[in-house]
Amino acid sequence: MANSRAQRTVLILCGDYMEDYEAMVPFQALLAYGVSVDAVCPGKKAGDICRTAIQQFSRHQTYSELRGHNFTLNATFDAIEVSKYDGLVIPGGRAPEYLAMNESVIDLVNKFSNSGKPIASICHGQLILATAGSVKGRKCTAYPSVKPVLVAAGAHWVEPETMAACTLDGNLITGASYRGHPEYIQLFVKALGGTVNGSDKRILFLCGDYMEDYEVMVPFQSLQALGCHVDAICPKKAAHDKCPTAVHDFEGDQTYSEKPGHDFTLTADFEGLDASSYDALVIPGGRAPEYLALDESVIKLVKEFMEARKPVASICHGQQILSAAGVLKGKKCTAYPAVKLNVVLAGATWLEPDPIDRCFTDGNLVTGAAWPGHPEFISQLMALLGIQVLF
Repeated sequence: MANSRAQRTVLILCGDYMEDYEAMVPFQALLAYGVSVDAVCPGKKAGDICRTAIQQFSRHQTYSELRGHNFTLNATFDAIEVSKYDGLVIPGGRAPEYLAMNESVIDLVNKFSNSGKPIASICHGQLILATAGSVKGRKCTAYPSVKPVLVAAGAHWVEPETMAACTLDGNLITGASYRGHPEYIQLFVKALGGTVNGSDKRILFLCGDYMEDYEVMVPFQSLQALGCHVDAICPKKAAHDKCPTAVHDFEGDQTYSEKPGHDFTLTADFEGLDASSYDALVIPGGRAPEYLALDESVIKLVKEFMEARKPVASICHGQQILSAAGVLKGKKCTAYPAVKLNVVLAGATWLEPDPIDRCFTDGNLVTGAAWPGHPEFISQLMALLGIQVLF
């Protein structure tokens, strides 16, 4: 179970081939905010995995799909007591198509709906709500192809003007796709009774081709959901350009596997950027840091943040850039274990990431070993920035 100190406890209803972002972003964001989160799937127990799907818009008439990360469940479906939870989250993807036919799932959703507790459902997740009769007379949105089902179930359909659209009707929060996660998560936190303090911060992400998919999007949208202004840049690219990402996963081999991830859209130009206008820098891992560490403009940017003693949060292979920038001397930090040599040769004291989700703060520097540590990674950055979520 996630967080023994949490004042709120939330359930995420998972299934095989749920959308990768739509499960992990709210899961890790809520954990980072201090909420206890249990992820369950019918027919599975704590420690089992659910396959995920990477769905994104393409030049074709509908979205494309690739295999995503493996998502590890941390609770057992058959042991769930609805009364202990304060809210329910339903990811989209293809999982809701078969979950909607499961009577135990429908019974679970009905109990949440009848209790008036917050329910947040996104993309195709609303298929489950429709089957449960939870949308009759309610305003809701969804991925556009779900419209006929929702209308037939008696919902008041709200056309999503963009794929970031969200709708709130009482205890029901619905979203069109993961593009709307910042508002979707923000509305859910508010429905749980949460308030955010100190979110008037500007945060910069240093991106590159084949950065790790989770390691950019999870902290990016988690910080946006808090109300922070977040920009993403990449050398030799401009706002609205895309960076391909890599899915790095742990699947029983001697090292991590790699699969293609989502395309990530940049929000600002690298050239001409005024770094002094930002309060913090985040460096995702993946394979991008290998070549970014060779770029003098990247090194200059990192040194500017470190010399100004502004918070810098770097994860996994991101510490290759910090090492190349010569800013780790005398620091205590961790990284993905294969990066230990870079860190030690740069003059840092190595902190063993055991387990792999360990993160550490030393002065203005937050370091993490891999994406399983995102909740701690994000919460430690929040602490440096003075951001709090209170319930």
